[in-house]
Amino acid sequence: MRGAMRQSGSLCFLLLQLVVAPVFADPLRADEADWLKNVVSAAHQLDYSGVFVYQSGGSVEMSRITHVFDKDGEHERLEGVGGTKCELIRDNDQVWLLADGHKVRIEKRQIDRAFPALLPEQISTLKENYSVRQVEGEDVAGYRTHAIVFLPRDNLRYARKMWAHSDSGLLLKAVVLDDRGNIIEQYAFMQLDIGGNIDRKWIVPENSSGAGAPREPQLVSQPKVELLDKPCGWQVDALPVGFKKLLEMRRPFRGNKESVIQMVFSDGLAGISVFIEKASEATHARSGLSGRGAANVYKRIVGGNLVTVVGEVPPRTVIQVGDSVRYAGQ
Repeated sequence: MRGAMRQSGSLCFLLLQLVVAPVFADPLRADEADWLKNVVSAAHQLDYSGVFVYQSGGSVEMSRITHVFDKDGEHERLEGVGGTKCELIRDNDQVWLLADGHKVRIEKRQIDRAFPALLPEQISTLKENYSVRQVEGEDVAGYRTHAIVFLPRDNLRYARKMWAHSDSGLLLKAVVLDDRGNIIEQYAFMQLDIGGNIDRKWIVPENSSGAGAPREPQLVSQPKVELLDKPCGWQVDALPVGFKKLLEMRRPFRGNKESVIQMVFSDGLAGISVFIEKASEATHARSGLSGRGAANVYKRIVGGNLVTVVGEVPPRTVIQVGDSVRYAGQ
């Protein structure tokens, strides 16, 4: 199974992926807050279908998304266009990955912030970490948009710019920018239909045990994720101001026999995950910094453990966080 999943390629990874803020930061104005709330709700409560492109450096990947909201809740299908076939199907809190003839039930939280649902439900505190302002929009996929810019209050996170449909509020384009204003990665719809007659045959029927597909794949169970009620003993001393811990858990990671510890932090837009696992001779060779698009990865050995920091933040930030991880005891 692990070999089959590895062959699913970088697009499957994409589909699954993942300032000292002054205390006197002004809250969002009423019009800004209302506009952002509309963008949040549109991604979850509209019917839409289209193709969007993800660009990072010289890499360009396309995905097709179909989203339906009805009396039974929210349903979404995300599939690669061209190349290796990989597909996600979501029925409310039930999520399946289909690749290479296998169907794996996965954790919904892994794709909660997938495009175009990039904004969090809680937006009232965004100005603690970002300067937020509306700017002139542009046409995206044939739709007129309004745009908003999130400028970080320090150099430990990226700037972001988002374009949303002027009428419905659906997010149509989003870019991540470095401190020089260069685009690091970008999502944008190339073709889009909002509302109208959208195919619903793929929606998981009520009481079904799995996602519908042209052929029924082999169902592979996923190892259990255990949410931790109390701290695991590991501590992160140098998180950027504004990042708060969302959860702490034990979970499978890279096919390890033993589960690893994961701590997840967010400032409302960017996320940082810290993984801790037992080190081996092979893991020593993987220490150091790497990255893809806006996601950077930093690994270091702490005692007999490998600490891995993954974040949608600049390289300096994952290094700062990784170098501050220590075991503080139970």
